[in-house]
Amino acid sequence: MNGHRYLRDPKYCQQWLFLPEYPGLLIVMGYSMRCFYSPEFYLDLPSDHPYPMQKFRISKDMLLERGTVRPEDIVEVRPAATHVLERAHTPAYLQKIYSGQLDRKEQIQLGFPLTPQLYTRSALEVEATRLACEAALQDGAAVVLAGGTHHAFREHGEGYCVFNDIAVAIRSLQVKRPGIKVMVVDTDAHQGNGTNSLLDNDPNVFTYSIHVGRNDPVRKVKGSMDVETVRYVEGEMYLKQLFSTLAAAMDVFSPDLVIWIAGADNHRNDQLGQMMLTVKDIQRRDEVILGAMLRNRIPIALLYGGGYNRQPEYTAKLHRNTVVTAKRILGEVQGLVS
Repeated sequence: MNGHRYLRDPKYCQQWLFLPEYPGLLIVMGYSMRCFYSPEFYLDLPSDHPYPMQKFRISKDMLLERGTVRPEDIVEVRPAATHVLERAHTPAYLQKIYSGQLDRKEQIQLGFPLTPQLYTRSALEVEATRLACEAALQDGAAVVLAGGTHHAFREHGEGYCVFNDIAVAIRSLQVKRPGIKVMVVDTDAHQGNGTNSLLDNDPNVFTYSIHVGRNDPVRKVKGSMDVETVRYVEGEMYLKQLFSTLAAAMDVFSPDLVIWIAGADNHRNDQLGQMMLTVKDIQRRDEVILGAMLRNRIPIALLYGGGYNRQPEYTAKLHRNTVVTAKRILGEVQGLVS
C-alpha cells in the first residue's frame, strides 16, 4: 500500500492529518466513536500501589468534559460470561481467581491483591474489548477506556493482567467470523508475552510488539514480530524503529482488524516503562498508527495498555490524548472535520 511510505519515513508523519475523502469509507464508518467502560474497572488498592486505578474514571471524565465523546458514546458493559473467558483460559484458573485461591507466589506474580471484585473487574475488561472489536468493524474505530491485559496466560496472570482481553476477543471474533485476519499492534513499553503465548501459530493472527528489550517481563514469548528498543530510548530513535518495522509487518500481513494496545508507559516520567518519549513523541506515534490504519480502511480497536506515571493523573491525560487523536483522525478520514 502506498500509505506504508509514510510509516517508513517519519518526515511524512504530519501528512496523515490532511487525508483525502474516501466515499466508500463514509458508507461503512459512522462518525460516532463508541467507548466501552464500566465504573467497576476500579479496584481498591493499597495507597502505595503503583497501578493508577483512578485513570479509568478520570480519563473518561476528561473526554466528556472536553466534548471528545458524548454521554451516549459511553457504553457500559457487563462481565464476560464464563464460557467466553474459557476461550483463552482454563476452567481451573478461572475458578482460582473467582474463589481467591492463588498461592503466595501466584499473587506476587499477578501484582493485585485477591479481592471478591477481582474476577468481576477483570471479566468486565474482557467484555469491553470483545464489544469494542465488533464496534470497530462496524464504525471504523472503537475504544476501550481500559484493556490491553497482555501479560495474562492461559493458566496464570502476571504484571497486573488477570484475563487476556485481546486473546479472548480474537477467539470470540473467530467463532462469529471464521477466517477473519487480526493484527495485534502492541506499543506498550512491555512485551505482550501472554498474548503471544495464547495466539501462537495462528495463521490468521499477527502479533507485533515494540518494547524495551531489557525490561519486564523477564520471560518473553516470541510473537510474529518483536522489535526491541534500548533502555531509555529517546523519541526519534523509537519512532524510526516503529515506523519502519510496522510498515514491514503490514507488507506481509493484511488485517481485517487491528487491535492496538497503545500504552502510556512510554512517557519519560513513567515509573516502569524505561522509555524517554515526550508528549509530542507519543502524539506523533498515535497520529501515524491511527492514520495508517484508518486511511487504508482498516478498522482499529484502541485499548489503553499500561501507564504508571510518577504523577498518577498524568497517566489518565496521556490515555485521554490518544483517544482525542483517534476521534480527530477518524473525522478527518471521513471528511467530517474541517
